[in-house]
Amino acid sequence: MGNQVEKLTHLSYAEVPTADPNGFDPEDDCPRIGVSYIFSNDDDDQDDNLEGTDREANEEDHQSDMGNELECAIYYREECVYERSLTLIEMGTHSPENLLNKCKPGDLIEFVANGHYPHWAVYVGDFQVVHLHRAEVRNNFLTDASQGKRGRIVNDIYKFRPLNPDVVVQNAMEQVGAKDRELNWRNSECFAAWCKFGKREFKIGGEIRIGKQPYRMKLQLSEKRSHVLEFQSLEDLIMEKRRNDQIGKVAVVQELSNHLNCTDDTKNEQDPN
Repeated sequence: MGNQVEKLTHLSYAEVPTADPNGFDPEDDCPRIGVSYIFSNDDDDQDDNLEGTDREANEEDHQSDMGNELECAIYYREECVYERSLTLIEMGTHSPENLLNKCKPGDLIEFVANGHYPHWAVYVGDFQVVHLHRAEVRNNFLTDASQGKRGRIVNDIYKFRPLNPDVVVQNAMEQVGAKDRELNWRNSECFAAWCKFGKREFKIGGEIRIGKQPYRMKLQLSEKRSHVLEFQSLEDLIMEKRRNDQIGKVAVVQELSNHLNCTDDTKNEQDPN
């Protein structure tokens, strides 16, 4: 990918320049990626019916390929606030039943499966979780909320200082039943992380999008290749990160490769010499 300023096009945006993968600013003061998402308030693709789910059938459909997970780090200015490292990926995931033996009240859980958005939940004890599902905050048994997906505890993936576990559980339980316009979160990850850390940045409109983008997301494409995107808010960044999680590492690398080839061709046409 070199040291050039690269562009990324997807969804409905036109060309939006991003940051140099080595962290250098471009010479011209151009806009960067970091626009507001307006496509959905909840990008989870869980089934509607949670109770009485046929988990054995779903487990066959919801296999996860850890080799297709993308290493990723998020920075607020110069501080790392999120890291999905190779170590975390290699630790693997657990079946819902095994996960129950590891959870404590206040834990954050991430359910993952190929081709699906990650689904986050807060464990509140008594084999139950609270999670944002289909534009409603619900209280379900962990095994039902998983819908057969494997999961892992992700308390440390965000680097913010966590609240006391009792407060985390209280935050989650107080929101049970909230739905539609009552919601302040776009997806299950933002909701669960807000319960855990209490930061307004996870809420819809929690930050004013003005000035230079303070957030950077570094995607580790291979051992020696990385790509950096910049955003004006953590909310927008999480939406893009979850899209990458849903399509997987192979598709992200291919998407960037295709776009950069297209960009190079355009530059050659404009400057044949």
